[in-house]
Amino acid sequence: MFIELSHLIQDSLPAYPGDSLTRLDQHKTLKEHKYNNHELHINMHAGTHVDGPMHLTDSPRHISDYPIDTFIGDGCLLQVQGEQTIRYKEIYEERVQENQIVLLHTGHGEKYGQSGYFTEYPVLSLELAELFVRKKVKLVGMDTPSPDTFPFEVHRYLFEHDILLIENLTNLSSLEGIQNFEIIALPLYIRADSSITRVVARVK
Repeated sequence: MFIELSHLIQDSLPAYPGDSLTRLDQHKTLKEHKYNNHELHINMHAGTHVDGPMHLTDSPRHISDYPIDTFIGDGCLLQVQGEQTIRYKEIYEERVQENQIVLLHTGHGEKYGQSGYFTEYPVLSLELAELFVRKKVKLVGMDTPSPDTFPFEVHRYLFEHDILLIENLTNLSSLEGIQNFEIIALPLYIRADSSITRVVARVK
C-alpha cells in the first residue's frame, strides 16, 4: 500500500513569500490542435520539495548529483504536534535509527494555503538537529515550509552534514500507528539547488 504525502501541483500553488507563483497552463487542446499539452512554470521550492545544500551554502552539488538511494529509505515518524519549538527528547535516541528518513508531524500542514502558513510555523531546535546528524539520517521531512527561520542555522547545520530536507509534506496523519514504512522522495533529475518532489510512503 502506498500513501501520498505530497501536495498536488496545480496552477497558483501557494508560494513562499518572495518566490514566483506556479503557472500551469493547458496551451494545446485536442479540439483546436488535435492534441493536449500542458506547460509548467514552477520554482524548485514550491509545494512539496527537497532542499539541497546548494540552496543555502556554497556547496557545488546540484540535486542531480546525489545518488538515488539518498531519497529512499526506512521511515520514522515523530509526533510533535503542539510544539512550537521541536526539541530533543531522550526517547528519540532509540526511536530514530541510522540511515532512516525522519518525518516530523507537527500538524501545521493543515494550514497550507492559509494566512500564516509561511510565517507562523514550528521550528527545530539545534539539539534535535544534532541527534539527526549523530544518527546519520538520510533526510528530514516536515509538514512545514522550513525547519527554522532566518538566519537558518538548522538548515545550514544539516546541510553541512549532508542531510537534505523535505518541506511542505502533507497527510502525515495517515502514517499514525504504522510501524514499518519506506519513504520514496525522488526529486527531478535536474541541475538545480533543490527540486519539486513527489513523496510517498510504502507500507511494508
